[in-house]
Amino acid sequence: MSQTCLSIERPEEGLAVLRLQRASRMNAMDVPSMRHLKAQLDALAADPRVRVLVLTGEGRGFCAGLDLKSVLDEQGRYGLNATQSYELQMVFDSVMRRLRSMDAAVIAAVNGVAVGAGFALSLCADVRFASTAASFHVGAVKVGLSAGECGISYHLPRLIGAGRAFELMLTGRPVEAQEAERIGLVAAVTEPEQLLPRALACARQILANSPYSTLHTKRVMWNNLDAPGLEAALDLENHVQVLALMTEDFGEAALAFSQKRAPLWQGR
Repeated sequence: MSQTCLSIERPEEGLAVLRLQRASRMNAMDVPSMRHLKAQLDALAADPRVRVLVLTGEGRGFCAGLDLKSVLDEQGRYGLNATQSYELQMVFDSVMRRLRSMDAAVIAAVNGVAVGAGFALSLCADVRFASTAASFHVGAVKVGLSAGECGISYHLPRLIGAGRAFELMLTGRPVEAQEAERIGLVAAVTEPEQLLPRALACARQILANSPYSTLHTKRVMWNNLDAPGLEAALDLENHVQVLALMTEDFGEAALAFSQKRAPLWQGR
């Protein structure tokens, strides 16, 4: 995937839309494309103006995972040794870590098939919307590999429960859009032409809240998914909330409430 196969748009203040654009390959990813994606995510993460990132794909695919042709020789045999295979895995790993650790809220607008690492990309998002044309595939278990890759075995059971996750990961069967909504994998399903507008509407709802609120809500949520118990979860919530009460934005919100107007956030 060349660098021209990935675009970033800034449709309005606080919002970035990253689109994978290799439609002829269903946005499948090779090592150079994943390194480029990681570099672009790093740049977005370093920009404090970006508060919401929408991730989507061009054409019929959201992301078809690893571009298998990129790792096969002319005879169709897998050509990487153990060291090279580990390096390949680490490149994909780095993108998942970067996406999950972003301060910006991440919305996946899943426009088509999401396979393997592409499925994993959607799972790293904070919010997922799907087109009626979308489907989710573990992929790897169908080709002699482990279904646990790129964080799937971590994220999937936390989103839909261990029982459903075991069934999907062991069978490798596809999950169509309507089932994805029913089991809580996505927040909503839309017609294809309404997918990006739905994701952007959610982004604007997030942007309407204070920067502190959205950033620390995201951090609390992800941290408390791994909290050892209620006491630890409450301790984290209490510390975050006390700091929130000390911000200028909360003071402005309280004043705006008493004056029956919308608050003007300063990010302080």
